[in-house]
Amino acid sequence: MAKKAAYKIFGKDLDPGAILQMEDAVSLPISVKGALMPDAHLGYGLPIGGVLAVKNAVIPYAVGVDIACRMRMSILPVPFEEFEGHRGSFKMALQTCTRFGVGEEYKRPKSHGVMDEDWSFSNIIHSLKDKAARQLGTSGSGNHFAEFGNLILQKDGLGLKKGEYIALLTHSGSRGTGAKIADHFSNLAKRIHPELPKGKNNLAWLDMNSEEGITYFKAMELMGRYAAANHEIIHQAILNTLGESASVTIENHHNFAWKEKIGLRDVIVHRKGATPAAKGVLGIIPGSMADPGFVVRGLGNEDAICSAAHGAGRRMSRNAAMKRFSFNDLQQILQKKKVFLISAGLDEIPMAYKDIKVVMNQQKDLVEIVAKFDPKLVKMAPPGRKKRKSKKYKQKRRR
Repeated sequence: MAKKAAYKIFGKDLDPGAILQMEDAVSLPISVKGALMPDAHLGYGLPIGGVLAVKNAVIPYAVGVDIACRMRMSILPVPFEEFEGHRGSFKMALQTCTRFGVGEEYKRPKSHGVMDEDWSFSNIIHSLKDKAARQLGTSGSGNHFAEFGNLILQKDGLGLKKGEYIALLTHSGSRGTGAKIADHFSNLAKRIHPELPKGKNNLAWLDMNSEEGITYFKAMELMGRYAAANHEIIHQAILNTLGESASVTIENHHNFAWKEKIGLRDVIVHRKGATPAAKGVLGIIPGSMADPGFVVRGLGNEDAICSAAHGAGRRMSRNAAMKRFSFNDLQQILQKKKVFLISAGLDEIPMAYKDIKVVMNQQKDLVEIVAKFDPKLVKMAPPGRKKRKSKKYKQKRRR
């Protein structure tokens, strides 16, 4: 029996299913080191909040279905005290410049240099180019959002004087294109590794010396640039509508694999629902639609493979949240927190998430807080725009 790679758990009372998934991950013969973030919960293959370093391989489902899911913040040179006087303009900008939901697209595709790149290096990538073009500048469902809020700087930082600023924050990824790529290459990896038992085969990998591994990694990196382009288009459209420009822009993505080193060893580090947190690196860790998010600076903790949580993390499934709570419950919490919601599904109710303050307290050794962001105007996919789910995943949740 192969020896398991070492891994460290950050946080308390984590989903036992997520811990079991992490145990499976570090038992792979390619695994070098792992870490489990304090927002961890059950996912496909590697748990959400799982970080895994492997040797000379890439695991499509350790990257995730929404490849290169990403955060972007634009801080406006406008004090937050002016927010209420212009709330209507901010609402109109979110309504007219964003589109949310599975299958959402534009009839007239947006223009961006990422679509001029080489999409012909693989038949599957080439076949998805038109779909990617139509969905450029849109966002998915689930926990994807666009919101305005109050960025609070307690001291000078980020090139700004201390104070409170209006900021735009978005969260989304590579849309349907990324999902198709994830499924295609994960199924390919499973065929290459028939020795993996059912349940563990979502951790099937591609050798980085193989044509399949090289092609997937190239596709993943393209999806990283594509996801960044989605955010860039959304932010530029919203800011143009307002007649404003950003004083500071911060962005980072999760659901990705990076070529890094652990000591002298070259490794591929998968961060699935985990934020890069190398020493000095800026990142964004959101809460929920009614709870604060944080701009952070990485501390380079090697036990965490220089990573941190990517959010508060769910404490209950979407189905459980919809059974337990009502839209009246949602309205009450939003009124209490003084948040105006344009649209969202009940499955995104704040009570479905862990307490972001507890999560941040559990990762004091991973990141330092630079600024706090309080959401005030939020748009997500409206009810009925279902999040993509795998039948196998739903069965696993029921067991």
